[in-house]
Amino acid sequence: MYKIPLFDLNFGMEEEDAVLETLRSKWISTGPKTAAFESDFAALLEVRHAVALANCTVALHLAMKILDIGPGDEVICPSLTFVATVNAIRYVDAVPVFADILGEADLTIDPDDIERKITERTKAIVVMHYAGFPCAMDAIMATAGKHRLSVIEDACHGPLSEYGGKKLGTIGDVGCFSFFSNKNISTGEGGMLVTGDSALHDRARLLRSHGMTTMSYERAKGHSSAYDVIESGYNYRMDDIRASIGVVQLKKLRNDLLERMTVRSWYEDALAPLPGITVPFSRHQGFVSNYIFPVIVAEACGKTGQEAREELHRAGIQTSMHYPPVHRFSIFREFTSCLPVTENIAFRLITLPMYSRMKKEDVAYIAGTLADILHS
Repeated sequence: MYKIPLFDLNFGMEEEDAVLETLRSKWISTGPKTAAFESDFAALLEVRHAVALANCTVALHLAMKILDIGPGDEVICPSLTFVATVNAIRYVDAVPVFADILGEADLTIDPDDIERKITERTKAIVVMHYAGFPCAMDAIMATAGKHRLSVIEDACHGPLSEYGGKKLGTIGDVGCFSFFSNKNISTGEGGMLVTGDSALHDRARLLRSHGMTTMSYERAKGHSSAYDVIESGYNYRMDDIRASIGVVQLKKLRNDLLERMTVRSWYEDALAPLPGITVPFSRHQGFVSNYIFPVIVAEACGKTGQEAREELHRAGIQTSMHYPPVHRFSIFREFTSCLPVTENIAFRLITLPMYSRMKKEDVAYIAGTLADILHS
């Protein structure tokens, strides 16, 4: 066991009670709890439509499908992301075109490099709001508008994060969220697709359940006794057990994020005097989720991020790396492009523990241990 884990679930008796209530209702597949979760999520993000799904990967896949992205289409995306962002592009036989990131101060996709990568085959842009911090959406949306491109927001790091008065995931054509066990909202597995476009919403809902015109819960309520299948769809549904947890988690979200902001401020104060460490997004002023807390080790320290991580591990501090660049994975070698900033930064990244229940002394211990490791 680690002295300080990488993350900690914000679970209590409320989640247990919600699951028991659902089990005792005897409706555990997609039904009233899923509908409530969708409604609550849409209201919280101030977006017209939300579709609850099995996970964020399938949300990204459905985003590709409902935007009619297909074989041979090019989709510009970051390499500094989880592989699911790019796998979804390949699911529809489209071509991932990797764009670089801005730099050590901002690990999100570079709008200028997006512009440089556009060709006559480009169909869409996928952005990933790293750690919950927003990409430069004004510039990206302007580029998308100029070239008539769709924009998909991978907002799995950023529930309730804001940009220009809007919630992340609601700025592009489609937003995708994750409720994996270590996310700000956790249902174990789960995802959500949001959109302001009713036609996109209707098609996503259709494809979510085999292309069927009605679902079993609607038939059970007597709203329909039959159904048609009008498109080749998938089994991408969320069940009511997980949705019931999500309903409770949404009620806790804002307070959890406020506490994370405090933890981040402790980190920034503790690490500011430490040479050899850069804190991306330092002193960012907007409201963000602070899903993770990444730092970058200077090359002059003589240690890679992995070497520093191994020493932190021995000190009882769990860390991670978000992320190994996707374009370096064997399966994506044929799509490799020149990404000098991503290449320079990625392997100097360390993800330090971040969760709302962290104590100030935990942060001090981590900062002190890191100082000893880098300057020993």
